[in-house]
Amino acid sequence: MEGTIIRTVNMTDNEKFFEIELEGGRELGNLPGQFVQLSIFGIGEAPISVSSSPTKKNKNTFEICVRKAGVFTAALHGLSEGDKIGVRGPFGKPFPIDDLKGNDLIMVAGGLGIVPLRSLINFVIDKRRDFGEVTILLGCKQPKDRLFTEEIESWQRSTDINYACTVDRADPEWKGNVGVITTLIPGVDIDVNRTYAVVVGPPIMYKFVIQELVKKEMPDKQIILSLERRMKCGLGKCGHCQINGKYVCQDGPTFTYAEIKGLEEAL
Repeated sequence: MEGTIIRTVNMTDNEKFFEIELEGGRELGNLPGQFVQLSIFGIGEAPISVSSSPTKKNKNTFEICVRKAGVFTAALHGLSEGDKIGVRGPFGKPFPIDDLKGNDLIMVAGGLGIVPLRSLINFVIDKRRDFGEVTILLGCKQPKDRLFTEEIESWQRSTDINYACTVDRADPEWKGNVGVITTLIPGVDIDVNRTYAVVVGPPIMYKFVIQELVKKEMPDKQIILSLERRMKCGLGKCGHCQINGKYVCQDGPTFTYAEIKGLEEAL
């Protein structure tokens, strides 16, 4: 189907936000954690995580945020409001909402991990009564690299969300924590009988975050990961995302740690 770009925002020097309206007023119908296949005529197609929640007020649009890192994403960054783009989806296994409901949540995002995790964060906020205690932990290289800063400020002000952010390198104006994201986890109180952790970020982050959660005796089945960064074609054809017989684009991109713990090269 065809989509029209109705809003763009340059969020950083390399990340750009897009709001896309589907033809005929159609709804995307995504669940948090899913992705779409976007296509640009003459350039190609790529899987892109959906950053908006299905609970957003305007059901006829969806949102993405893309880092310029290759031919397709550079072409996408070159598009403007009013331009058309091909859309297929949504695809992929979403975050296990039914399992998360009624439980405490710790949502951990490193770097660009905030993009797909934002869909779940806003879903949880919009359906706040369905969940227990909610904690959001964010990490990025520098304060200027933070995305969705206005939303982050609202999370920070919220009285029913626990929020913490850390940066690897501070600037003179930064008043928050300095250090890698794992430095935030020891300070979080976890009732392992009713807590799920959802973790999204760069591959190097997963191992160390999981180590900290395991130290707190978090069960493997209650640690949820998104491996969407491994995807390339999004169709299970190129094999780029294959992990010991599992295709991230087909079997995921969300997995429990229990599902992939024994798979070489999964993390």
